[in-house]
Amino acid sequence: MQEVKKDIRALSKEELRTFFESIGDKTFRGNQVYEWLWNKGAHNFEEMTNLSKETRKHLTDHFVINHIQVDQIQKSADGTIKNAVKLHDDLIVESVLIPTKSRTTACVSSQVGCSLDCKFCATAKLKRMRNLNPDEIYDQVVAIDRESRLYFNKPLSNIVFMGMGEPLMNYNNVLKAIEKITSPEGLGMSPKRITVSTSGVPKMIKKLADDEVKFKLAVSLHSAIQETRISIMPFAENFTLIDLKEALQYWYAKTKSRISYEYVVWKDINDGQKDIDALVQFCSYVPCKVNLIEYNPIGEEAFKQASTKTIDKYIEALEHRGIPVTVRRSRGKDIDAACGQLANKQ
Repeated sequence: MQEVKKDIRALSKEELRTFFESIGDKTFRGNQVYEWLWNKGAHNFEEMTNLSKETRKHLTDHFVINHIQVDQIQKSADGTIKNAVKLHDDLIVESVLIPTKSRTTACVSSQVGCSLDCKFCATAKLKRMRNLNPDEIYDQVVAIDRESRLYFNKPLSNIVFMGMGEPLMNYNNVLKAIEKITSPEGLGMSPKRITVSTSGVPKMIKKLADDEVKFKLAVSLHSAIQETRISIMPFAENFTLIDLKEALQYWYAKTKSRISYEYVVWKDINDGQKDIDALVQFCSYVPCKVNLIEYNPIGEEAFKQASTKTIDKYIEALEHRGIPVTVRRSRGKDIDAACGQLANKQ
């Protein structure tokens, strides 16, 4: 039976050094390989040109690099780029490059499918097939950084974990990926330019605070009324707003980092005065800002974009209480790349 080769990127730098020592080579080769893997984004061992042919053969004999492949690229009329990313086991996830005049943002996936069941999200219909490994998350960022430089002549400036999956249900791998992304030996990005968006898993939000993470936190709230939230996000029956409030207060006490609430307003679902009042009240618990998001249809008749008049009422109520609020217009709708639309349609 043929031995299954291990993905070399599962090894730490110290483990790489130990491997080279075990085959009678210099331990510093481990440093060189680590740099090729993470700083230079090598796809195969032949790219590692400062290693001898014999050393490269040793690596090929023992390891693989399960690198992602950008299988398909779609470009929107507004400049947004969507990647269909093929993984080593032929599963597909999607990631998105969102350009503006001042910056480019990568929207990356953390799971194939999703662990949760939000009724308004196309990804939730896929269910979770598996978690992404740290290197698969990292590779999405590297690919989008290259596209940012190629198409917009500037390096990637921001990362949001708002693609496929619930990041906090893949906690360890997401944090390992961010560690590589922010490391000087990786991409060297500031954690302040990274936002992890969760649907609201209280226990894991507290763990983030305990782990003293430096990135920003966003919560997909969509309603501050428990019954309404359960009707659109059924998992919220187990993750109540009371628990979420306590977790966010714990987060802020530990990190002093303001929360962002992602909030879509739908006609006849959360567009009443009681919904507005409940959101304003929820925003009083911890320092925060609110992103009101344009709804992106996924073929569910129950969900329709609320009127501009209703959005204006939300804005007026929030601003009256001194709560920062922005309206986020969706990008990439024509290629199903907008928020909530990632579902591997191809």
